[in-house]
Amino acid sequence: MRVVVQKYGGSSVADTEKIKKVAARVVETRKRGLAVVVVVSAMGKTTDQLLARAREISPSPSRRELDMLLSCGERTSMALLSMAVSELGYQAISLTGSQSGILTNDRHSGARIIEVRPFRVQDELEAGRIVIVAGFQGVSYKREVTTLGRGGSDTTAVALAGALGAEYCEICSDVDGVYTADPRVVDSAELLKSISHEAMLELAAHGAKVLHAECIEFARKSQVALYARATFGDAAGGTRIDRPEEVGELDVAGVAGTKQLVRLRASGERSMDRMLAAAAEASLPVLHLDADHEIADLWFSLSDVPDWASVREQLLDQVQVEEGCGAVSVAGDFFGRNAAKLAKTRSVAAGVGVRLKAMATSPLRATLFCAEEDVDTLTQALHRAFRE
Repeated sequence: MRVVVQKYGGSSVADTEKIKKVAARVVETRKRGLAVVVVVSAMGKTTDQLLARAREISPSPSRRELDMLLSCGERTSMALLSMAVSELGYQAISLTGSQSGILTNDRHSGARIIEVRPFRVQDELEAGRIVIVAGFQGVSYKREVTTLGRGGSDTTAVALAGALGAEYCEICSDVDGVYTADPRVVDSAELLKSISHEAMLELAAHGAKVLHAECIEFARKSQVALYARATFGDAAGGTRIDRPEEVGELDVAGVAGTKQLVRLRASGERSMDRMLAAAAEASLPVLHLDADHEIADLWFSLSDVPDWASVREQLLDQVQVEEGCGAVSVAGDFFGRNAAKLAKTRSVAAGVGVRLKAMATSPLRATLFCAEEDVDTLTQALHRAFRE
């Protein structure tokens, strides 16, 4: 079978009318003689609404129970879309993450996929059905329902595409593809026709919300052709995420900003050991770690720490906690190894009055940490300096 995988984000399935339009797009793909697997996110603001209800019950609910609750959002979408496809005269079946063979580690709220066993999916495709899969979720080796963190449906889709040997995987949302910056923040942001896995991974891991960082790594390893496209836009448009030799060199691929970061600081003797012990005990997702002889700083995002209220109380006795932080990253070919460009980023920040808290680099990236309220200003300034 020639298999394709399509993923539709929450805005694409926000109401029943949009679900019907997605069903029509899925059926059009099936008419081209392709076997279709569809991965869906929860409808619109469903996840946020479920989180709000949980916090009406408990200010710091357990991560396990949150996973049980939040997994309901994608299950609603998958069942409704399956019904919509059936109404168009095509056989469809909806499957949960566990039914689809998505196996994860045992972390709740931010699990990682460790294996995909898509036997049920393959059986249903061979029976001629369109398979609708609930994204964002799987089952751990301890047989617990787990969720993959914000944007995790992207990872579900690419992981399935790799396991099924799909011809390509589409990540469909309300944006046309990958831009050089968030177009809601930077008016002059440009749509990229293509970008390398490596550059896209740097941007996704540091604030670009169009794709989940882990899905890029799955695409790179499996060599699945990956596209980011608008659900109801040009079917042949969007951005292709590909090997560096296929996309050419991009001096600067883009600028990404992220908010809701927290810095933890430990001081004194064995500061790094104490910091890591505290972070491990709280199962914190590490964004950046830095230390000298007496001070250790660890940065992480609150997006995968839904029980932050209780975690914060736990950490206060061990480390200093600074909330309200953010960061802006510039990604491009060997950007982080170019001293002149790194110096320019600091000069740009100073020029717009942004006080930097820290700076981190990788071969393809420079990240400037700042106050959360300065993220948009710094994003705009760095985009002007390096892309315009």
